[in-house]
Amino acid sequence: MLGTVVNACAIIAGCLTGLVFKGGIAEKYKETVIHAVALAVVLVGLKAAFASEALLAVILSLVIGALMGEWMDIEGRLQGLGEWLETKVPGGEGSLAKGFVTASLVFCVGSMAIVGALESGLTGNHQTLYAKAILDGIISVIFTTTMGIGVIFSAVAVFLYQGSITLTATVMKQFLTPEVVAQMTSVGGLLILTIGLNMLNVTKIRVGNMLPAIFLPLLWFIARGALPVFSF
Repeated sequence: MLGTVVNACAIIAGCLTGLVFKGGIAEKYKETVIHAVALAVVLVGLKAAFASEALLAVILSLVIGALMGEWMDIEGRLQGLGEWLETKVPGGEGSLAKGFVTASLVFCVGSMAIVGALESGLTGNHQTLYAKAILDGIISVIFTTTMGIGVIFSAVAVFLYQGSITLTATVMKQFLTPEVVAQMTSVGGLLILTIGLNMLNVTKIRVGNMLPAIFLPLLWFIARGALPVFSF
C-alpha cells in the first residue's frame, strides 16, 4: 500500500500548491498547459492500448463493461458525490464536482494505476506508482488552478481504487497471468485515451461508465477456468 499512499499524498500536495498559485497564473497559460497535459494523456493511453493482441477480448470487455457501467450509472454517481461535496465545502461553487470527477477519472483510469497497483500487491515493487505520483502531482497543480478545490478529493478516490486493486492482487495472484494483465492494460489504455480526448473537447464520452470493462478480462479468465465451455 506504500505506493498508493505516496500517490495520494502527491495529489494533495499538488492541489495545495495549485491553490497557492490559482490567482497568479494567466488563463491562457492554464489552457495551454491543460492541452499539453491532455496530449500527454493521449500518448500514455495509446501506448498502453497496444499492450495486448487479444482484440476480441478487449472489444468484448469494452462493450460489456460499458453496458454494465451505464446500468450502474457510475459517472452519475460520481457526479452526485461531487455535488454532495459541494454542499460540505465552503466556496465549492459549481466547479467542485467537475474537479472531483475529472481528476478522479484521470488519476484512476489507465495502465499506470492498474499495473502499478498490481505490481505493488504481487511483488512489493512500488516504482510504477512512485512515477505515477510525480505525474499526478504535476497534473493536480494544473487541475486545481483551473477547477478548484474539488481536485483534492480525488486523492481519496485514488487511495480507495488503487488500494483495493493492491489488496485484491495479493489474494488473486494465481489468476493475474501476463495475458490477463496485458488485456486489462489495453482496456485501461483505451479509456485513458478517451479521457485525453475529452480534455481536448474532441469527444464527450462517459468514460466513468466504462470502468467495469477494465476488470472483465480477469473475470473472463476465472470463468474460462471454471467452465471449460468458455475456453474458446
